Amino acid sequence: MNPITTPRHQLRAEKARRNREAALNAFIAKKAEIDEMLARLAQLSDDHFETHPDEINWGDVGTLEHYASLLKRITDSAFGEGEYAE
Repeated sequence: MNPITTPRHQLRAEKARRNREAALNAFIAKKAEIDEMLARLAQLSDDHFETHPDEINWGDVGTLEHYASLLKRITDSAFGEGEYAE
């Protein structure tokens, strides 16, 4: 589009369209990143966080408690619960 001959409303509409397209592409990329992290966490959980039942100690419990607290912050934010509840 030639900015000299194209009406301003068309230029604004085209800029808004490109902006929406860029936002959609960024959203899809970030969602893919999150999906990959979730898949890795699910695999780690399926593998019992790489622990053996005979070797579990309170340090392992503390590590899982830490992971759970971080995930709780995320789920509370995503679902409007906990400190994010209205």
